Order: sequence, then structure tokens, then C-alpha cells
Amino acid sequence: MAEDLLDAGERMGREELAETQLERLRGTLRHAYENVPFYRRSFDGAGVRPEDCRTLADLARFPFTTKADLRDQYPFGMFAVERSRVRRIHASSGTTGLPTVVGYTGRDLDMWADVVARSIRAAGGRPGHVVHVAYGYGLFTGGLGAHGGAERLGCTVVPASGGMTARQVRLIQDFRPEVIMVTPSYMLTLLDEFERQGVDPRATSLKVGLFGAEPWTEEMRREIEERFAIDAVDIYGLSEVIGPGVAQECVETKDGLHIWEDHFLPEVVDPVTGEVLPDGERGELVFTSLTKEAMPVVRYRTRDLSRLLPGTARAFRRMEKVTGRSDDMVILRGVNLFPTQIEEVLLRTPGLAPHFRLRLTREGRLDALTVRVEARADAAPEVRAEAARAVAAAVRDGIGVSVAVDVVDPETLERSVGKIRRIEDLRPGH
Repeated sequence: MAEDLLDAGERMGREELAETQLERLRGTLRHAYENVPFYRRSFDGAGVRPEDCRTLADLARFPFTTKADLRDQYPFGMFAVERSRVRRIHASSGTTGLPTVVGYTGRDLDMWADVVARSIRAAGGRPGHVVHVAYGYGLFTGGLGAHGGAERLGCTVVPASGGMTARQVRLIQDFRPEVIMVTPSYMLTLLDEFERQGVDPRATSLKVGLFGAEPWTEEMRREIEERFAIDAVDIYGLSEVIGPGVAQECVETKDGLHIWEDHFLPEVVDPVTGEVLPDGERGELVFTSLTKEAMPVVRYRTRDLSRLLPGTARAFRRMEKVTGRSDDMVILRGVNLFPTQIEEVLLRTPGLAPHFRLRLTREGRLDALTVRVEARADAAPEVRAEAARAVAAAVRDGIGVSVAVDVVDPETLERSVGKIRRIEDLRPGH
């Protein structure tokens, strides 16, 4: 990308970046310790104080923050400013307990818009482009986060949100957006609707899609790019850290996501021991915010599995595309399995659509997994049967576990309008 398109943060070299990170990190630790009772107790319990952080490596001496910690402080216990200074509140869905609540000051909202604008620009978006936002609006950070960044870049925003899929196809045809921001699974739902309406998805105005909020594979990227004739790039974020805009894949390289390290300091740790791993080794991503006021987070364990790599299109380090979460991992008869591993197999099997669910059951004392996947509309019965055999063999040979495969009719499985849930756990006690 031309130098004049980069902002001041993107033009920093590694030495200047490290100095900026350390200054901001020390400020974040002081801010958290002085204003959040949870962090004061946490730091004191670990025998560390903010002034003990003299180098970036000293961060490893500080304790982790987990999602359970955030839930324990529900609703506003993690806020580091008076509630009257909070300009917006977002929250997770809370489907497995109390939601995690996050707050933003006016300055936080400005920073968030800046990093999302940077992300859209890195993906190929430019001022004046029309951006179709099909992430959900509301308490979920996706819709409003994408919206604010697109406006900050100088784009025209279509706040479509999720759902009303037939209408979204009409809006894309009529408003002619160059950019779409959406979950990859819902993009496939839109693809089905284009084809159902007899509209060629390759003939739309769309040039680039920013896909995030759920893990997706290189096979999924190829499926979307080939059938839509667009560039499909990854955007990463999570509400506890800020929302979308923590890291972004650059369209010119598509080789992993550059982390906006001037605002979010990454680590990768061993998921079991918590030991910090060197760059290049795969483990659990951990983030510390560097510029947040309302709700700073220190060493937040994301449960996302990735590794850190040197920068390419930017000086910032990259994180490898997240293809699994430690809490999405299924242990099936002693074998670790992630939904994305199944997705890779399905997308390279003729006759199968990219819509699937994993159903866990218990047969006697053993867990069993059934892969339920839709057939493509033109797949004959014998093609479906061969596809089921091929998937079962590929999973057995490639992953090392036996699964049942149920190829169902097209449009049988529930479609995603937001973050998709791949696993249906029917085991007793789950």
C-alpha cells in the first residue's frame, strides 16, 4: 500500500512502536490498578504493582483476566471511570450465563472507529465506497463497530444488520456497495438467496468482503471468492477487548491478520500452563489493551488459538487466521477435533454444500459425533452416498476418529444470521 495511505501508527518502525507500547502499557496498568478494585486485588494477590513493569517482557509477571472474571464483576465492576463518563455499553449474548458487559468513553469510541477505519482501508475499502454492514446491531459489537469505522473512513454505510435475507440481496443489487462486512456463514446464506432469486452473485458490485466474528477456513475463503468474484479477507476482534478492529488481514497479501499493536498488545500462551510462548508457536491468544479508558483489560485470555508471525504488509506482527477456539474443541474418544477441521473436509468433497452442524451424543459409555451436512441442489442420490463415505473416510484418516455422516436435503439446516453455532451437544449433562 502507498505510504500516503497509512496513518501515523502504521508508519511507526518496530523500535518506535516498542517505546509507544511500553509507555501505554505502564499507563494502562496504573489506570486499571487505581480505578478497578478487581485489578487491585488481582495484582496484589500476585505480588506485583504497576511500577514493576519496566519492560514489555515484564507483562508476563501480571495475572490473567478471564471471561469468568468479567462475569463475576457484572454489570459494571470492570469499569475504570465513573459510570456517567460511559457513552455506550455493549454486551455478549450471555447464552451460557451472565453476559460480559463492556463500556466505552467518548475517546474509546473514537479509537474504535479509527482502528476499524484502518481495517477497512487495509482490506481495500476507500473513502466514498458504499459499505453494506450485515453484522448484527444492538448489544453485539459487530454492527455498530463496523458502522462507526466505515463512517470514520468516509464511506457510505448501509446498516442492513442480520436477517431479512431476501431484502439484503435486493439492497445489494440496488445500492451497489463495494464492501460487505458480515460473518462468513451468513455470506453463504446470502449466496444461497442470490441463486434462489436467479441473480448471478459474481455480477454484483461487491469488490471485497470483511469476514469475522467466527472461525473460518481457507477452503471457505476460496468458496466465497470463487462464487462471488470478490476478495475475502479476515477481520478479528472481540467485545471484551474492543469489538471488531483488533487485527485485520491486508488485501494485498492475505497472509494472516496484522494486529494493531499500537492499541492492543498480543501474547500467545500455552493454554494449559499459561506460559508465554515465543513468536511462531501456536497457543492461546492473550490481549492487553493499551489505549482504553472505560474498561482496560490486562492479559485477557481469548480462548482463540493462533500464533504470532512477523509483519509483511505492515510492520505490526501478524496473527495466523484463527481456525479454532479452545472452548470449541471437541474431545472425541481421546482425539481433539475442531469444527473447522470438518469444514475443510466438507468443502473439498463434491456434492456437498458448505452448511453443516455437528451433533454430539453418547452411546453407552462412548461419545459419538454425527456430521449433518446439506447436499448441493444438483447432487444425485448416488453422489450424496459417495460424499458421505468420502467424508467419513477423510475424517478417520486425517483426524483419527470415526464419525457418522448424514447428508441431508438442501435448506434443511438452520441458517445463520449472526455468529453460527456449529455444535449441538445432546450428551446427558451438557
